Amino acid sequence: MTGINKRLKIGLSACFSYADPTRPLFTGKTLQYVEQSIAHWLMSTGALVVMVPCPTGETQRGDVKLAHYAEWLDGVVMHGGADVWPGSYGEEPMQEAWIGDRIRDLYDLALVEAFEQAGKPIFGVCRGLQLINVAFGGSLYQDIETQHEGALRHRDAATYDRNFHDIEFVKGSRLSQMYPGQARARVNSIHHQGIKHLAPGFDVEAWSYPDRVPEAIRRRWAGRSAGYIAATQWHPEFHQADQNTLDDAAILHDFLQACTFGRTRPATGRRLPGQIQDRAARLLRQALLQAQRLPSRLRF
Repeated sequence: MTGINKRLKIGLSACFSYADPTRPLFTGKTLQYVEQSIAHWLMSTGALVVMVPCPTGETQRGDVKLAHYAEWLDGVVMHGGADVWPGSYGEEPMQEAWIGDRIRDLYDLALVEAFEQAGKPIFGVCRGLQLINVAFGGSLYQDIETQHEGALRHRDAATYDRNFHDIEFVKGSRLSQMYPGQARARVNSIHHQGIKHLAPGFDVEAWSYPDRVPEAIRRRWAGRSAGYIAATQWHPEFHQADQNTLDDAAILHDFLQACTFGRTRPATGRRLPGQIQDRAARLLRQALLQAQRLPSRLRF
């Protein structure tokens, strides 16, 4: 793929580092950024990767919206980061450490909303899987080891991306078809939250083994009326061949193939369940306006 117009344009959700008056660089400024590995993973096939910045906030200028990015780009990847705020799925935080990031949740929900309404493919990684599940009506374990009896260690701060466990593919699923002849595989595990109740319209494609926490999900095929949405709880971009982990190539190809197909035959855009059009975007705007009126230590 050489011509610039032939290359896929893939959006990547932003991470946030909020304004900090004690930070020596960018003092008091909000930073939006992407983790390098996932950008390079998408670029490995020649795709052009574009971070989709939050267009709303105290420094906002102009009329650019997330919907404009959804119209222009061929698909979006929701990547990892902070915990999902339990309020996003109707719960109170069980511990202060698990309060998550409400502002980023609203940004991510608005981004999913924009690409869903445009009928463009969406892929989620780790937090991205959890956010997608919440966006479509599911819920999460706030802490797997606390709430799921017999749970494996899904996160180890000391080993980080070298913490591994096995997954078991669901027979007949699209993911299992992408890895023929494999019943199980080894993946990295860098999370302590996970899916408790699966969102309606989605199927589990892989479970952690043997404790059975959903590790991969996909929206059920409904013809042209529903676009491509898939996600993994592990980080395929952190694939380590020396650790005999699952090869990420098939997962990336599957998503990019959907993006290529969507260029000529886009799915019919839809609204998220129970939401009026652009509701998440409006909630994000309101939350950021409220946040800028508070002292920085109380904002998030």
